[in-house]
Amino acid sequence: MNLQARISTLQQHFQQHIIGQANLQERLLLALLADGHLLVEGAPGLAKTRAIKTLGDLIEGDFHRIQFTPDLLPADVTGTEVFRPQDGSFAFQPGPIFHNLVLADEINRAPAKVQSALLEAMAERQVTVGGKTRPLPRLFLVMATQNPLEQEGTYPLPEAQLDRFLMHVLVEFPSLEEEQLILALSRREALSDTGADVSSASPPEARLSQQDLFAARQEALQVYMASPLERYLVELVEATRHPGRYGDDLAEWIALGVSPRATIALDRCARVRAWLRGRDFVSPDDLQDLAPDVLRHRLLLSYEAEAAGVTAQDVVLHLLKRVPLP
Repeated sequence: MNLQARISTLQQHFQQHIIGQANLQERLLLALLADGHLLVEGAPGLAKTRAIKTLGDLIEGDFHRIQFTPDLLPADVTGTEVFRPQDGSFAFQPGPIFHNLVLADEINRAPAKVQSALLEAMAERQVTVGGKTRPLPRLFLVMATQNPLEQEGTYPLPEAQLDRFLMHVLVEFPSLEEEQLILALSRREALSDTGADVSSASPPEARLSQQDLFAARQEALQVYMASPLERYLVELVEATRHPGRYGDDLAEWIALGVSPRATIALDRCARVRAWLRGRDFVSPDDLQDLAPDVLRHRLLLSYEAEAAGVTAQDVVLHLLKRVPLP
């Protein structure tokens, strides 16, 4: 079985256990294969935790959840030096960040010191404790969540940290039909927990190995992107920095455009999306589908935009309409 077939099997099992969140499922796989991190925003109860936990069950790696709170300390994330009285020495006790998949739940509830410790881990793939730098696992993905409904007692993420996230994904409520399927799945799982013999989706024969994941990354990076399409990608990014070329309203709404990290992120994600769909080339649809998730959290909007109720999502959609396709 080739790599794409193995990933396809993983996707099918994923879809059987996570209902109504196809976009989140795909973005998680995209982040995993593009070697990036994910910021997920949505109301409680929309399967955000379940999604990354299920992914952890399907691949060779360990998963850990960190509940971010205002009293959290950097050492609670990175680990700390523990004194050993038997020989008078200090030994490093690794923190939860030393796992392959890390869920940073309600990341905006942690104070700035904790956020900066997480920033080093995400950006440099290492942590520094007691003057010593320690590398993180090669397979390392942070999925951070935010609750858009409750902002009291939160610490907004600085732009420098937002820029480290590959994508910002908005999670919506399921449809009526999906809600019924969720009910049926919940009943099956409840019966299974009691020991009842119920039919359920059979797990894959073996978890996807880390070597397979790294090989899939290499294959995805080799997906072809035509030169005119690459130019279109760069023009999309450039339009956020010189919005006046595409309309006075955009110039009024955008205070600061996106960094080159957005260019790199959109390129990687588009190649992975094409590879997941069995193509060896990137299409304009790949770029247009991913642009909102890659750009929205990197845009700095003006006061005029906020006063008018214009969101970053609105701005990106306007850009997609105005930057001409090749």
